[in-house]
Amino acid sequence: MRPKVFLIAFFVFTKFGFAQVKSDYDKNVDFTQYKTYTFAGWQEDSDKILNDFDKKRIKEALKSEFASRGLSPVQSNGDATITLFIVVNQKTSTTAYTSFNGTYGYRGRWGWGTGPGMVTANTTYSENDYLEGTLVVDMYDSAGKNLIWQGIITAIVQTKPEKREKSIPKNIKKLMKKYPVKP
Repeated sequence: MRPKVFLIAFFVFTKFGFAQVKSDYDKNVDFTQYKTYTFAGWQEDSDKILNDFDKKRIKEALKSEFASRGLSPVQSNGDATITLFIVVNQKTSTTAYTSFNGTYGYRGRWGWGTGPGMVTANTTYSENDYLEGTLVVDMYDSAGKNLIWQGIITAIVQTKPEKREKSIPKNIKKLMKKYPVKP
């Protein structure tokens, strides 16, 4: 990939909150039969890395998306059980930009021409640290205790709270597009 294209791609992903979504589900399950769900909490206490505001943003976004698909939350004994797991990793991206400088000079044995003379190149490298978060949403059939759907989203964590307030619901919406029942 040429340096300018890489820089543009990096800018687009970091500026606009690149998110990668994966999903898998049991093809033999009729998801329209599920009308209620119980939130069973965070696996392995992974929510300790989140503040209370972000936990609420995630749960409210999921609640809204499940509601648009006909599911209602209940305190216990839901048709389905939802668990969440989150991990945040420190990442570093490296970018390189090469600039070329050239002069016109002597070309060939017949005199001056329009070809390049001396050409120099200068490559500048920069490293940027950022946080990458991965959220896993598991849905289990409460009666059979079987995993029936799993959604995974990986995105760059926004450092400003006002950006997270917008990006969390937006990313949950992207994730739920992979859920077997459409809104």
